[in-house]
Amino acid sequence: MLEQKIRAPKNRGFYVRMKLLPSKHGRSSVPQLEKKSFFYRNCKWVLWLSLSFYFFSSYLISNHPNQNNNKQPTSLSKTHFSSLASRALFESTTNNITQKQGLPFNDLKIFVYDLPAKYNTDWLKNERCSTHLFASEVAIHRALLTSEYLTVDPYEADFFFVPVYVSCNFSTVNGFPAIGHARSLIASAINLISTQHPFWDRSHGSDHVFVASHDFGSCFHTMEDVAISDGIPGFLKNSIVLQTFGVKQKHPCQEVENVVIPPYVSPESVLRTLEKSPVIGRRDIFAFLRGKMEVHPKNISGRFYSKRVRTMLWRKYNGDRRFFLQRHRFAGYQSEIVRSVFCLCPLGWAPWSPRLVESVALGCVPVIIADGIRLPFDDVVPWAEISVNVAEKDVGKLAEILEHVAATNLSAIQKNLWDPRVPRALMFNDRVHEGDATWRVLSALANKRARSYRRSRVSSQ
Repeated sequence: MLEQKIRAPKNRGFYVRMKLLPSKHGRSSVPQLEKKSFFYRNCKWVLWLSLSFYFFSSYLISNHPNQNNNKQPTSLSKTHFSSLASRALFESTTNNITQKQGLPFNDLKIFVYDLPAKYNTDWLKNERCSTHLFASEVAIHRALLTSEYLTVDPYEADFFFVPVYVSCNFSTVNGFPAIGHARSLIASAINLISTQHPFWDRSHGSDHVFVASHDFGSCFHTMEDVAISDGIPGFLKNSIVLQTFGVKQKHPCQEVENVVIPPYVSPESVLRTLEKSPVIGRRDIFAFLRGKMEVHPKNISGRFYSKRVRTMLWRKYNGDRRFFLQRHRFAGYQSEIVRSVFCLCPLGWAPWSPRLVESVALGCVPVIIADGIRLPFDDVVPWAEISVNVAEKDVGKLAEILEHVAATNLSAIQKNLWDPRVPRALMFNDRVHEGDATWRVLSALANKRARSYRRSRVSSQ
């Protein structure tokens, strides 16, 4: 972590040395001088003590300003600009959040089921499992296991976390995560914990927490029509689901108690990029998008990828010098994001995209093109102040919209965006840091404590 070390100037202290000279006539020759000598000796010590107290008080005041360490951040809308491109983007200065008192969930307790390895850690044999865009299920599990909010006594727990990794079954054909096994794997885990423990049955799963970090969340399918048709499995409908999918309108795949979380982006990869190109560095790309943009979109079950939005972007702006559009993969694409002013974040099959997090983390203004999307932690992240929202039907006017923003309020948006608390809220770490994504999950769960069986029993007594 880069740190600002403020070195205090070396204050040269001083003292008063007083020397009372005896009379040239001797001590006993003039009695009055003995009285004065006595007075001077006592005056010396009084003056010395007074000066010492003065300088000591001045030091305390100058080096220990009054701070309210118990102030709780509730919203990121009031920003404080910082130019440090460092780990401060993702970590607080306090590595362990429980070292800070007065947090809104300081008495929250989470019990994490110790499931057989086939449900989680066996999948980590493939390194992609802990680094790809769905890896929040791994990151949250790891962070909770080292959190001060973890309890090993299930009878004192407010919530029960069920660590099932369903996004790590990568297809041997295209390399994408296949989640056809998700329902059966989660059902098996629930059967196991309900057989071995009483906690699922006593609350009917209402205080149990799962992660569904896939295209359409707890519907567990990559295609929306199939996801809607299948719906949320009955065994999950009474639980809490942390999912990347969320829309403002009614949708079958969010008809469950849910928290919209960000997709996973590796904080290490972002930090490596920022070490070479800081957030406040030169940005010579006006508008950027690298990703799938079909020239001739395919009709798949009556639906087109990205609702043809990406095709429209390619057709209209591919030859425009202001736009840097690339259809092919590039491992170092984050170096392009950090050079860009605007980063286009159009919908794919689902409305959300990891570009949202990458853009924010690398200081590029996200241009969200996904009608009705619910953004992660929208109660604390000031999305309206750090991004540009463009309706899907207005893609043809995108250049004019961005030019207008650049000429009017771009600097204000960037100032808000570059507040370190904003990217920190969207990044998962292996350990919980104050204000990071897992911290925000804990805060969201704290607001749902009415679902806790233990809390309901306490309140009824």
